[in-house]
Amino acid sequence: MDARFVKTVTDARSIIEDRDLDFVKVGVFDIDGVLRGKYLSKDKFFSILETGFGFCDVVLGWDVNDQLYDTDSYTGWSNGYADAKVVPIIDSCRELPLEDNMLFFQLEFGDRAAHVCPRQTLKRVLKRAADMGIHATAACEFEFFMFNETPHSVREKNYRGMTNFTPGFFGYSMLRASVENDFYEQLLSLCQEMDMPLEGLHTETGPGVLEAAIAYDEALKAADKAGLFKTFTKILAEKNGLMATFMAKWSKDFPGQSGHIHLSLQDKDGKGLFFDESKEDKFSDTMRHFIGGQQKLMPELLAMIAPTINSYTRMIPGFWAPTEASWGIENRTTALRAIPGSDKSQRVEYRIAAADINPHIAIAAALGSGLWGIENKIEPTAAVVGNAYTQEFPDELMLPKTLWEAAQALKKSAAARDLFGDAFVDHYVVTREWEEREFRKAITDWELQRYFEII
Repeated sequence: MDARFVKTVTDARSIIEDRDLDFVKVGVFDIDGVLRGKYLSKDKFFSILETGFGFCDVVLGWDVNDQLYDTDSYTGWSNGYADAKVVPIIDSCRELPLEDNMLFFQLEFGDRAAHVCPRQTLKRVLKRAADMGIHATAACEFEFFMFNETPHSVREKNYRGMTNFTPGFFGYSMLRASVENDFYEQLLSLCQEMDMPLEGLHTETGPGVLEAAIAYDEALKAADKAGLFKTFTKILAEKNGLMATFMAKWSKDFPGQSGHIHLSLQDKDGKGLFFDESKEDKFSDTMRHFIGGQQKLMPELLAMIAPTINSYTRMIPGFWAPTEASWGIENRTTALRAIPGSDKSQRVEYRIAAADINPHIAIAAALGSGLWGIENKIEPTAAVVGNAYTQEFPDELMLPKTLWEAAQALKKSAAARDLFGDAFVDHYVVTREWEEREFRKAITDWELQRYFEII
């Protein structure tokens, strides 16, 4: 049986039995979009297929470096880091081509943990869309830098003097893609076999940077595919003696790494809701209000889109990253790019996002704010024409400059609490405030170079 055809508990049992597997892999995405998982024996997996099982809730109580948050929200020392319920997503079954015959099943949090689960948060937004008679499709595209390094070598070098996969600025290079075709073809094949096919793969501007566009799908599946793409691209790279980073910006000398989100809406019959032949630019009222909501709420929801300290180093003028909640038609200097097309292809590109996003949380924010705009008939500002970096914008469109500022804006956002729930907002804010406080403890190279001798 092909893993793509696994839809029921019976199918899941059959494919494991047919392959004579003693173990399967399972994994769940944490608040930072990191895939946390384990091997389960066949018997254990069969026993939890319908009921789920307990997964230590510390994965919702520690940061990307496995350090415990110092403020209890969902979990903490006060409840002894009890088990949280996780449930297998049966139709998430995937081949693991890098591990012979092995299968992978994605999990999601249930019961009380569902209120802070990234995937369940997106599902709540999609339920809101369904109640409005709306179906959402999405696609993510990621830029990522590649290095001829290993997890040991980058630590030995203290992340300095690393060797890039390829040298120089050489976007859309046939030369690089042909010389290094082995890795490109491995990645294309891996994505195809794991049901996260790519529409395109090419070099971007910078030494060793690639851009991959994942094929569009239903919004929930698109988020799953984006999260799995980031994880298994890193795995493939390391198996080839390479490393891939999805940091928003790894060096001041090179552009940041985007994680743009493309969104479109359809009605229950599959008709595109953004296209209206009778309207200016063929943008329907629904599309206009969707953009208006995204623009209005972007400053409040930015912590969900720019989730790390590093995210904010990318958002500077002239480096292909927007600095305010602007929009334009086919304009890559704005935060929102309206892309004209047909009934099927007209869409909005949420360009403020970087490669460091948690796809479930970022898509929830981008989609949820648009739905809020439709519900409240929010009109966007006039579309930016020309270079957004050289234009003035009102204060209400300016974006937070730091993760701390963004977290405080999210904490106070009534719209965020309505869209995602108090439990998610409160827990997520705790995690972002912790990240900022951890950063404040660090002594940077910039500080040493500036102050060590002179001050």
